[in-house]
Order: sequence, then structure tokens, then C-alpha cells
Amino acid sequence: MTSVSGVDQILSQIRAIRQQTAAPEIAAPGALPRPDAVRAPGETVAAPGSFDSLLKASVQAVNETQQSAGAMATAWERGDSEVSLTQVMVSLQKADVSFKAMMEVRNKMVDAYQEVMRMSI
Repeated sequence: MTSVSGVDQILSQIRAIRQQTAAPEIAAPGALPRPDAVRAPGETVAAPGSFDSLLKASVQAVNETQQSAGAMATAWERGDSEVSLTQVMVSLQKADVSFKAMMEVRNKMVDAYQEVMRMSI
């Protein structure tokens, strides 16, 4: 049942990231802006869930998943009775899927950057 809890954990991480990156609600026409949304001209405010922090956290999560899978594989190779082959294979697959997903996101970001650079001003 360890694989089910691992899937649940990944799903909860995906949901948390989705909530962090959700678009802000659009105010009704004629509505006053929220007090925290009012800024002086030229003032920039970094959001707590900014893109760079989200990206760093995602890369760190993938790295931790890979390190955990590697440690589990090493423990199984040493003959640790606490680690089964099934657990090792599931953790290695989770690490592989998370790495592939990260690479796809990176590829999409590079494509978007190249598209923006091709735009004429």
C-alpha cells in the first residue's frame, strides 16, 4: 500500500502547486481595487509565490525524489530487510516520472522564451 500513499502524496503536491499558480480573481467592472493591490507607479512587489521560488521548489522536490529513490535502491542492494524490491521500483518510477515532467516544463519554457524573442517590437 506504500505506492498508493506515494501517489496520493504526488497528487497533493500537484494540487498545491496548482493553487499557488492559480490566476487571481478578476474584479467586477467598477469594483474598487483591494488595498493590498494598490501600489505607487513603478513600484514592484514580489509575490510570496513568485515564479522563481516556485521553480526552485519544484526542482528541489524532483531532486529529493531522485535522492530518496537512489537511497532506497542502495539500501535494497545492501540487503536491508526493511526495503522491498517493489518499493524500490515504485520509487525509481516516481523519480523518473517527476524528472520527465520537469524536463517537459523546461522545454515548454524554452519554447515560450524563443517565441517571445522572435516577436517583433
